Amino acid sequence: MTHASLAPTRAPTDSPTERVPLHSVAHARAGDKGNRLNVCVMPYNVQAFEALAQQLTPERVLQAYAHRGATSVKRYDLPLLPAFNFVIDNVLEGGVNGSLNLDGHGKSNSFILLSLTVDVLPEWIITNASTTHNRRLS
Repeated sequence: MTHASLAPTRAPTDSPTERVPLHSVAHARAGDKGNRLNVCVMPYNVQAFEALAQQLTPERVLQAYAHRGATSVKRYDLPLLPAFNFVIDNVLEGGVNGSLNLDGHGKSNSFILLSLTVDVLPEWIITNASTTHNRRLS
């Protein structure tokens, strides 16, 4: 099973949606604290927040990181930013000081989450990075 095949649990509305990788509608930052990974996901368009909240469940994120040994996921919703912060336990093979992993800080692990597919309205999809700023303002 690939990360992209972890299908969203439901479509956000009755309007026609498209299934796309999360990176088409959001960006992410990742960091570590010991053996714990933090991934913050920020939608490009504030209107996508609720749809992503329905689909990016802690259970789905845990399934995406299961191959890395993750044992639990806690999601913190930050609707005023808008953003989600996922705290993923036991995913860094011991953390920066104890892991032989090339990415002990987990910086590249955000792409595991960004590769998940989500069902979103077509107007939320970013196809060109140069249009991101203009779309966020709408």
